[in-house]
Amino acid sequence: MSRLILTIAFALLTSLALTNQAQLEETTSSRIWLIEIDGAIGPATSDYVLRGFEQASSSNASLIVIRINTPGGLDGAMRDIIQGILSSDIPVVSYVGPKGARAASAGTYIAYASHVAAMAPATNLGASTPVQIAAPTMPATEEPASAAEPSAMEKKMVNDAAAYIRGLAELRGRNAAWAEKSVRQGVSLNAEAALEENVIDLVVEDLDTLLQELDGRIVSIKDREITLQTRDTELQPHLPDLRTEILSILTNPNVVMILGMIGIYGIILEFYNPGSLIPGVIGVICLLLAAYAVQLLPLNYAGLALLVLGIGLMVGEALVPSFGILGIGGVIAFCIGGLMLFDTEMEAFQVGLPTIGATAVVSALLIFATVSIAMKIRNKKVTTGMSALIGEHGEALNDFGKEGQVRVGGEIWRAKSNETIEAGDTVSVKSVNGLLMNVTKIETNKG
Repeated sequence: MSRLILTIAFALLTSLALTNQAQLEETTSSRIWLIEIDGAIGPATSDYVLRGFEQASSSNASLIVIRINTPGGLDGAMRDIIQGILSSDIPVVSYVGPKGARAASAGTYIAYASHVAAMAPATNLGASTPVQIAAPTMPATEEPASAAEPSAMEKKMVNDAAAYIRGLAELRGRNAAWAEKSVRQGVSLNAEAALEENVIDLVVEDLDTLLQELDGRIVSIKDREITLQTRDTELQPHLPDLRTEILSILTNPNVVMILGMIGIYGIILEFYNPGSLIPGVIGVICLLLAAYAVQLLPLNYAGLALLVLGIGLMVGEALVPSFGILGIGGVIAFCIGGLMLFDTEMEAFQVGLPTIGATAVVSALLIFATVSIAMKIRNKKVTTGMSALIGEHGEALNDFGKEGQVRVGGEIWRAKSNETIEAGDTVSVKSVNGLLMNVTKIETNKG
């Protein structure tokens, strides 16, 4: 009887567990994953979005909505996101919102790649021309030569971008001619005009309205058609986690510059104080973090070369003091290299002038302090051997008029003096002749 009861209980528990699992899967599969792109698109953004795709897939989500508000971003990060959209088994909807948002440059490419593209009123997209520069933007002193023939590299970049966005438009059945025009001429559209031009599929007020409009819509994914069921579904926000926050900080060019400087000065301090370990360990960690961030961002190799030269010169100043010549040259090379380091026109991925200025000032002060210390050491008279004992104080060990014994520096010496000295008197060393000291008594207040 007991075995029968246990068997029935086990069967009921198993059935209950399977039922709960099925209900959980059904609930999870009805979820819609919400991913937010807010701000410039960089390595941290692409990592956050792609991990959101992975979590949505593992949770059996029925739909992924990407809400976009971006001025653009890096080409590599944008292409990573688009590859994730194109390879997704889950329908992806891009939504430019809320009102007042934009999907400029890289955001336009992402909208074109999505299975469904929607915008809120009073939003815009476009201006998709790729522009990369090898030096910081300087104020224009004369009228730009707009009629000048573009370079071969610029032609290649524009042609590549135009072909890329045209391919996305043709894949999704959208206006390919306007897509190419947005690249070649940098034009933009507001939400209503984008709908008329067949650039997007929907104009909706908010996410709730978007879900209502999407219900029953058929989308094609990898040669199969899926009917969206978005009513009575739960929106699951994919929030940035600690990894995303750290990556966002590390890929900030100003932080990269600061980490590089901390790393350099940590190593310099380790050279000045061998064996202290702490500055060296901190310096190496900061330099490795800076190197990791640099390889995630678009590099200008001339800027990188100047940066490395600056580091070498500043370290050289620590090893072979040149009274500031190497150090100042290193600071100049490091600052110019920092300005040229990242090959993009996006302000979010350029080193700011305040950071460069602060770095230069701090470096100059530290080099000035280093030079001052070196000058003091150079001007200081160094004495070694027996002559180093001259001027030292000691204690008489016995009474003597001509010769006796004194303790100086923890050692007992034979001493002579032209005056009477009593045991316990404090004496000063005037000269040393072999193992014999010439001392005089120092008067002290014994009362």
